[in-house]
Amino acid sequence: MRLSGPDKVATLLLAMGRPLAGKMLQQFDPTEIRSVTRAAADLRPITGDELETIIEEFAHKFAAGPNILGTVGELEKLLTNVLPPEQVAEIMSDVLGNTNRTIWERISAVSENLLATYLLKEHPQIAALILSKVKPACAAKVMGQMPPAVRNSLTRRMLTLKPIVEEAMRIVDKTLHEDFMLNFARNMGADTYTRMADIINKMERGHMEETLANLSESRPKVAEVLKSLLFTFDDIANISPRARMAIFDKVPAERIVVALKGTGPAFRDLILSSLASRSRRLVEHELSSGDPAPQREVLEARRAITDLALEMANNGDIELNADREDEAMFR
Repeated sequence: MRLSGPDKVATLLLAMGRPLAGKMLQQFDPTEIRSVTRAAADLRPITGDELETIIEEFAHKFAAGPNILGTVGELEKLLTNVLPPEQVAEIMSDVLGNTNRTIWERISAVSENLLATYLLKEHPQIAALILSKVKPACAAKVMGQMPPAVRNSLTRRMLTLKPIVEEAMRIVDKTLHEDFMLNFARNMGADTYTRMADIINKMERGHMEETLANLSESRPKVAEVLKSLLFTFDDIANISPRARMAIFDKVPAERIVVALKGTGPAFRDLILSSLASRSRRLVEHELSSGDPAPQREVLEARRAITDLALEMANNGDIELNADREDEAMFR
């Protein structure tokens, strides 16, 4: 199993010994210290060969050491050399509290949208196993985010799950901890990805595409999650007719006119079909004039409509799930 970044840092600190490791820890901020201490708590035995590989990766010339078994106690001793006793006590209390909670309890506290996105990329049998282990309320919310066919398939798989051998469950636990808990949900108290998606949604189109392209190269899994959470003006073509009507019922006709400037005929007709008769006649009349609008005004109008759609979805007034009858050919 590959070691995460915090695992490698914890390994090196434990290998350095107290004096040198203490000096290193002085350069860390409290969040980083917590992350490394948690990693030490869960660290499996590290062989001398693995230690040498880690050392080479950090471009240091250390001799290969003996097997290292990370413990919270060892790192607590290191912390006492560089931090006040009360801060050490606070960090250790936080770390031990999180260590004593099972991986399933921690996953159960994650946003159902984020967990559903993650599970949809996993093999259905693995997804069924994970859903069978989390809290029932969490599993119910997550399955509610799944397409009906996937939800029904997972239900059948969960009903026929066989007992899993202990070693296999340890692998699943470790993988979830590294691949999901560390990389996707560092801030379980606040949905970081949802907030980041909200920020990207409000960027200029060019900036949005540039940001996502950069993330796709450096952190492809993160980019996939963010893309699944984004909602742009073009995505209005993929929501249900009822949701579209609810959105445009709240949008002034003049804003709709500006937002539709430069759109294709199919997309334009789809939006016009969502308007009340009087608004539709007004919008069609204005669009028929063919007068251009500044690109900045067009983008602002589209962003205002997108923000309204997201706000209505957050309030539970509409759903933004894709409607397969209206595919992205309208883009």
